[in-house]
Amino acid sequence: MRLLPTLATAGLVAAAGLTQAVAADISGAGATFPYPIYAKWADAYKKETGVGLNYQSIGSGGGIKQIQAKTVTFGATDMPLKGAELDKDGLAQFPTVIGGVVPVVNLEGVKAGELSLDGATLAKIFLGQIKTWNDPAIAKLNANVKLPAQPIVVVHRSDGSGTTYLFTDYLSKTNPDWKSKVGANTAVEWPVGIGAKGNEGVANNVGQTKGSIGYMEYAYAKQNKLSHTKMANKDGKVVEPTAEAFSASAASANWEGTPGFGVILTDEAGAASWPITGATFILIHKKPAKPADAAEALKFFAWAYAKGGKAAEELDYVPMLAKVVTSIQKSWQEVKDDKGQPVFKAN
Repeated sequence: MRLLPTLATAGLVAAAGLTQAVAADISGAGATFPYPIYAKWADAYKKETGVGLNYQSIGSGGGIKQIQAKTVTFGATDMPLKGAELDKDGLAQFPTVIGGVVPVVNLEGVKAGELSLDGATLAKIFLGQIKTWNDPAIAKLNANVKLPAQPIVVVHRSDGSGTTYLFTDYLSKTNPDWKSKVGANTAVEWPVGIGAKGNEGVANNVGQTKGSIGYMEYAYAKQNKLSHTKMANKDGKVVEPTAEAFSASAASANWEGTPGFGVILTDEAGAASWPITGATFILIHKKPAKPADAAEALKFFAWAYAKGGKAAEELDYVPMLAKVVTSIQKSWQEVKDDKGQPVFKAN
């Protein structure tokens, strides 16, 4: 199955399944979480400006490594780097959009949004402690759903992934056993399951494997017509993954007060909050080897903030608030050429 075929026209390169490369003027690599919206933005931006974007959707871990190695103009990660890490590598960091990570299942007769889970139960599934779909813990949350006595097949990421970081950070916050045995990171030692590369790979495996459960950014679940679950949030309310629920999780975020705007949005309070919400971030050198390339990249993201909100909403991402964008663009003044002048000048 070729995943997300609509993205092929955007002139991007995805590591898992999209192989047609198009010459590009801006180079980036990293998180698969924002790939659908970066593709949509790239297509529109190329038509408007003639400037292309070559983005390799290789996972957050790969994006961090590539920007550290200075092989791309920008890296992309869903796990924000801390202030000390940014300073060590001379990097600026800023968020582009907010989205949600969703559990998805392949259960015969179970449609999208019919199955409900909570964090503690989800962690037990991924720990291998809950092995069948009709387990009492799942049945208790789904009194009106006919659950089969079918083995659960866990599908997880095999690559370094910001989506995995958000997912495992949430499980660590809701299940002490998960926190002590596995923890939160872009790559972890999974107790059980099948590994797959990228959000694309997880979507492909879940789509083809009966009785499976995986996790991915919501746009992938929608575009691949996979059945997402509902989740009980920190307030005990069972919610659907929607842009409104993602936005609710970010409502009280302290963007400006966090180094590199690196806010974590998992397990946030609020009756309407989706519990596995996260922003996705760009990494760029403050003293880029090629200042003109850095300037082009920042122009692209300035355009995306100004004109890309509708496209983001169509894919169920949440655009950054205007006041946050103002602060982000002020922070870009730290990205300077060899004469000490900012490479980005606002129009």
